Amino acid sequence: MQTHPEMMVSRRSIVEHPFGNLKQWLFGNARFLLRQLEGARAEMALAVNAYNLKRAINVLGVRQMMALMG
Repeated sequence: MQTHPEMMVSRRSIVEHPFGNLKQWLFGNARFLLRQLEGARAEMALAVNAYNLKRAINVLGVRQMMALMG
């Protein structure tokens, strides 16, 4: 990363934005409610699916999402 700092700028703009949104929007205080790895995985999977659905609705619109879902 020290030899190519532009890679970190690209990473921040692409990758870190969704995780920052997940922490603030879904988790509030950035802590999992469930304990143990299995519970945390389930909670994270639900959060990621909710985030992806919200983004798809914002990008495509409700009517197109409903049409694509069947």
